Amino acid sequence: MTATDVQAVEKIREARDRICCEVGKVIFGQQKTVEQLLISLVAGGHCLIVGVPGLAKTTLVNTLANALDLSFGRIQFTPDLMPSDIVGTEILEEDMDTGRKGFRFIKGPIFTNVLLADEINRTPPKTQAALLQSMQEGVVTVGSKTLNVGNPFFVLATQNPIEQEGTYPLPEAQLDRFLFQINMDYPDIEEEEDIARSTAISQTQNVKPVLDAKQLIDAQLLALRMPIADHLIKMAVQLVRSSRPKDVGAPDYIRELVNWGAGPRASRYIVMAAKARAILDGRFSVAEEDVREVSAEVLCHRIVVNYHAEAQNISPKDLVSRLLKAIT
Repeated sequence: MTATDVQAVEKIREARDRICCEVGKVIFGQQKTVEQLLISLVAGGHCLIVGVPGLAKTTLVNTLANALDLSFGRIQFTPDLMPSDIVGTEILEEDMDTGRKGFRFIKGPIFTNVLLADEINRTPPKTQAALLQSMQEGVVTVGSKTLNVGNPFFVLATQNPIEQEGTYPLPEAQLDRFLFQINMDYPDIEEEEDIARSTAISQTQNVKPVLDAKQLIDAQLLALRMPIADHLIKMAVQLVRSSRPKDVGAPDYIRELVNWGAGPRASRYIVMAAKARAILDGRFSVAEEDVREVSAEVLCHRIVVNYHAEAQNISPKDLVSRLLKAIT
């Protein structure tokens, strides 16, 4: 890395601290969740946030967008939502001067920097699939036209793990597009007391921008250039391959308890997330700790357990923990 890159890394670390401070004006606690979201943004990935109602998932995403000075769009996913409600639609218009008729495209809420897909599992797969192309390529195709949605572009989706009636589980292809699945937990007692004391109805207005879109893109490019040792790449690949029951290196408990393991995209995401974590921590190289810290959030939603695991109440997170302990 050049001297300029070293200075840039230090500035990103300082920006991380300031962003956490700004978000903390509105959101009490959830420090780890904020850090995971920042890792995802710097790594150029999308996040699926899972948590019970009332944990301020929506407010958190909105506040983070304000702290990054990014345009923000929200879609409330419902059973009757259509793909055109996300992407946009063409309307027939008549030119008042010439009398000629033609189609004009009206952009949907997907044309933004940060898109909150609220309760994404409440809409049918046909509508969920409208996000696939934009999440992978940053563009949408409408008729014969291909349009850029935004740069940078992040989908931060929320999901309620309690209510399952009237929901549509995300297909594996959709889940694989998310860099992280972040499981938000209840705040501790001190944080909950702070929430009860607060009157944070309009505090979002007090959040000051720390970075802008260009600075965030520069941070993403810096993460791409950051070196990583070969043994850490091999560690990430070994971890991912060990999650596949048909792989020759998979342990016996994976063969017994897993239907499908993580695909090759997971290896790339672990490496990118580890780089982003190192940059946000102000370091110029990736450590083994970075790989271990990001692996669970990358892998858990990509591992499909079978009924043997469900009968024993063994989750993908439990299996990833065992794999991490076995990896050297």
